Amino acid sequence: MGGDSTQFSAAGIARRVRDGERSPVDVVDDHLERIRERNERTNAFVTVAEESAREAARDAERAIDEGEPLGPLHGVPVAVKDIDDAAGIETTSGSLLLEDRVADADTAYVARLKAAGAIVVGKTNAPEFGVGTTTDNRVIGPTSTPFDLERTAGGSSGGAGAALADRLVPLAPGSDTGGSIRIPASACGVYGLKPTYGLVPNVDRPNAFASHTPFYHVGPMTRTVEDAALALSAMAGTHRDDPHSVPATDDYLAAVDRPIDDLRIAYSPDLGVYPLEPAVRETIDDAVGALERAGATVEEVDPEFGHDREEILEAFYAMATVRWQATLDDLEAAGYDPRGEDRDRLHDAFVETVVDATPPTVRKLTRADVVRSRIFDGLQDRFEEFDLIASATLATTPFPHGEAPTTIDGVDVSPRRGWVLTQPYNLTGHPAASVPAGFVDGLPVGLQLAGARFGDADVLAASAALERRRPWRDRYPA
Repeated sequence: MGGDSTQFSAAGIARRVRDGERSPVDVVDDHLERIRERNERTNAFVTVAEESAREAARDAERAIDEGEPLGPLHGVPVAVKDIDDAAGIETTSGSLLLEDRVADADTAYVARLKAAGAIVVGKTNAPEFGVGTTTDNRVIGPTSTPFDLERTAGGSSGGAGAALADRLVPLAPGSDTGGSIRIPASACGVYGLKPTYGLVPNVDRPNAFASHTPFYHVGPMTRTVEDAALALSAMAGTHRDDPHSVPATDDYLAAVDRPIDDLRIAYSPDLGVYPLEPAVRETIDDAVGALERAGATVEEVDPEFGHDREEILEAFYAMATVRWQATLDDLEAAGYDPRGEDRDRLHDAFVETVVDATPPTVRKLTRADVVRSRIFDGLQDRFEEFDLIASATLATTPFPHGEAPTTIDGVDVSPRRGWVLTQPYNLTGHPAASVPAGFVDGLPVGLQLAGARFGDADVLAASAALERRRPWRDRYPA
């Protein structure tokens, strides 16, 4: 049962384990060895849980030997984003304040992946407390895209994206508040799905209602669409401790093999409001053409948001600041002083974005909700006519560390978020994925596919159709 299992997808590993072609122990050893050999290249992992992963692999092997029922992810290595808890493993949240913290329980989606047979091999890098569109912190530093080690992997799930693209693991879920799954998926040439809000539960404590608006999502990041559907099937569904969780409504795995002749796609490269680099636009034009050749009906039409990109960004920041302030409240409740004596231990970007941010007034939040409502209405109007909306995920390719763009195609943009086209779907809760669309000068470009609420199966079906037409599995660095 030898051989390098890191070349296989999550579904491929699970099939080989069930068929007796691969041992869970060998699979985990293969991935741990690759992490040891290559993690320094990208800085994808913060913590590698070798001892507990090997113990879990031995337990998985015993389950096979004893004829126990096997879950759909039995023996599959998975990495957990370092802002989420996996029992017995350090969770630093990218912060010096928590660099020695060990989680005593699994977060909801981790528990579900384990129940499906997945084996946690470590924690992937994220910016401090997950705040940022790139991945850098004072614990271990920046994470690079494997396609160019001088360039960012995106954020905030940058460690997950880099780990997948460098074949360190086949499955590494991310979380998404303003694009944090889709941004690194685009920057690392992998597949990332932000599901319908609430489909994957998020158990916030001490404040169960911290995610009271359709804003914070957890979803799969993988190298193949089939793997994302497999992981979503394991993670999705209501949870008694999440007041916002919703039932799983579809057979997500079946969607991967669906033809897309019946799908209508509204193609809006820039969503009508964002500047794009010409080479990015050309690349996603080609990808959308492949969807049309696969049978979908494509029409170029923009959603009517009723607001420009600056107003959308302002509404986003108003809503995001509320959630980020809850992070400060949680730290203070745990005995830290982020506004005082612990301030100097925090990353400058976190201090500027969160600690020094002025909490929005009720009036400002109400105005932001009006903007969100108009964006929601504009999307819903398009989803009356179309099943999906296609656009670029990012306005540019991955850029050098610390050099976020200030202009895109001659237009001035915010270096923090002016180059991302992901935020509208966080404001509304619609499902959206970044699908590898091609390359510009050897750097990956993502196509964003968004669906109606609970239209996750349509997003998966179109993503899989593009993967069949323009496979990307052989395009990762050696």
